[in-house]
Amino acid sequence: MPAMTSFRSVVDPSDCDFLGHMNVSRYFAACSDGVFAIQSEMGLTANDMRNGRRLSFAVVNAQSDFRAEMSAGDAIRLETSIIEIGSKSMTFRHRLIRAEGDAVAFETVFKCVMLSLETRRAAEIPQDVREKAVQWLEQAT
Repeated sequence: MPAMTSFRSVVDPSDCDFLGHMNVSRYFAACSDGVFAIQSEMGLTANDMRNGRRLSFAVVNAQSDFRAEMSAGDAIRLETSIIEIGSKSMTFRHRLIRAEGDAVAFETVFKCVMLSLETRRAAEIPQDVREKAVQWLEQAT
């Protein structure tokens, strides 16, 4: 399966809750960073969002599976692939992996719409973005 490493970090003690493991909000923050990283690789850069086409993906649905706890000091990476490309939406799979042992600790699927930042409505995904996205598209099995 083609995937892009869209985020890397080490779990900081401030990322952890009073139970001693990484807080749920940090899992989703990593995935949010991952979406911005992959959309930038597709040509939807921060500059393009601010001064160009004014388009960005926005999450409208998330299905998540927490598989293992992560603690301060764990090196982690996020691998992002694309499940589906629609006319106005794209579905991303994110896998948060603990580097030690390459164990998937968290997996989520984000259904995102292409959002016009001017109208705040769904917009068509530009052709150049589609063409670049195909390299991370999972093949049906």
